[in-house]
Parts: sequence; structure tokens; C-alpha cells
Amino acid sequence: MKLFDSHCHLQDPRILARAPRLIELASNHGVVRFAVNGVHEKDWYLVKQMSEDFPCTVPNFGLHPWYVLDRSPDWFKTLKQLFEVTPTAAVGEIGLDKGSHGKKIDFDDQVQVFERQLELAKELNRPASVHCVRAFADVLGIMKSVGPFPCGVVLHSYLGSAEMVPQFAELGAYFSFSGFLMSMKESKAKRMLKAVPPERILLESDAPDALPKSELEPLIPLDSDSGSREESSSSDISGTESLNHPANVRPVLSYVARLLEMSTEELADRSYENAMRVFSF
Repeated sequence: MKLFDSHCHLQDPRILARAPRLIELASNHGVVRFAVNGVHEKDWYLVKQMSEDFPCTVPNFGLHPWYVLDRSPDWFKTLKQLFEVTPTAAVGEIGLDKGSHGKKIDFDDQVQVFERQLELAKELNRPASVHCVRAFADVLGIMKSVGPFPCGVVLHSYLGSAEMVPQFAELGAYFSFSGFLMSMKESKAKRMLKAVPPERILLESDAPDALPKSELEPLIPLDSDSGSREESSSSDISGTESLNHPANVRPVLSYVARLLEMSTEELADRSYENAMRVFSF
């Protein structure tokens, strides 16, 4: 069984020091490829370096809505230059956020930055990984105005309605599911999952966030790799019980497979093929 973590943040400072071990740990549990998403200018080069050190990672460069206020005057020029020298890179993480954090950031500013990056993805024929919190109608409207997207748009940690799935899919969207799905009422999650075309479903960890809460398959602890706690700094292990990592795509797989009433092997194969199609542009 092979799995593709279609959205994670191995460059996140909370787990960056452990990234080599976490990649190995994930591989031992069948997760063999990783789409690593940058979120702001300061971590784009970390993502690029990681892709050079670990060919199993797919670099994604993008300005996340939470960081639009921190962008430099040259942010877009820097972003375009990174894509010029990184032909394997996708666009992400980009998007819109009307949640508790997103409310602190001017929404018009978010929209401007999102549109610009989405247009760049289409121009470069690259897939884009999209963050969306309480703004699905806005994202859909912008995708309609800019799209369609033959190379795909990954709606990461999708928690939108079943009714919106066909409209997104028609524009080229893929639907990626993380541990956050388990926060949705199960009947609603099942109806939404059933609406997703099989060729459009992806699985992700969103590490180090979105720790699954499923009881179907035990979580793989962050410190279950070959290194001991004594080898790690105190900052490295602080709060590890709440952090996620790519090997925990396995519980997400089990949960989604149960709701879709299919075998984990079938879903693993399907989602892996879908991710390879998206990220092998």
C-alpha cells in the first residue's frame, strides 16, 4: 500500500528538525510522497532546499492568507523567480480565510493576493493548493472568474458542502481530506464524501496540524521514530503530543474508507494515483 500526503508543512519550525526522521517514519507506514507547502516568503527557500534533499517531496510555494500583511514589496517577483528555477513546484498554500484568525486580516487584501497567485498557477500550468475557511462561496466565485484549471486546484482539508462539490469539480478541483474531517458531523461528512468523484479524492496530514481523532486506527506518536527523546532538544519535544506528522495519513485513510464503504487498499490506490496525476504536471 502506497500513500501520498497531498498537503503538509514539514518546514514548519515545530517539526523541521525532525523532518528527515518523520519522512522515514512515514515511509515505514506506506506514506512515500509528500506535497510540502510554503506559507510565507521566509519559508519558501526551506521548502526548496527540502525538495533538493528529499526527492520524495514536492515543493509548493505560496503566500497563505494569514501572512498577507507580512509580505514584502517584492514578494510576487520572488515567487515567480522561485517557479522559474523550480520546475517541479506547485503553487501553495494560498487561499481565503474568514475564520477567527482570518478576520484579523483585511479580506479585500486576501482576495487580491489569492487572485494573483491563482492566475499565476494557471499561467504556469501548475496545480494550486488552496486554504479555505468559511469562504467557499468566495473561492468558488474567484475560481469561476479565473478558471477552469486543467492542472488542478487542491482544496486542502476540504470541509465544504456536498452541494458545492460538483461546481468545484467542474473547474478542475480535487478534494483533499485531513484529520479535520473528523470534526464534521459524520452524516454530513459521509454525504459530502459521496459527492466527490473518485478521480478527485486526495488524502493529507496537514502536519503538524490536523491531528486525527479517529479510533479506527491508532495514531502514530511523533516520538515513535528511531531517535530518543534524549537526543532532541527541549524545544524539539515540547508539546509533541498535540503535533501531527505525515504517517498519520493512515488513520485518515481508514476513516474516509469507512465512510465511503470501500476498502482501505482501494482508497489508498485511488488517492495515490490521483495525487501523482496532480503533482506530476
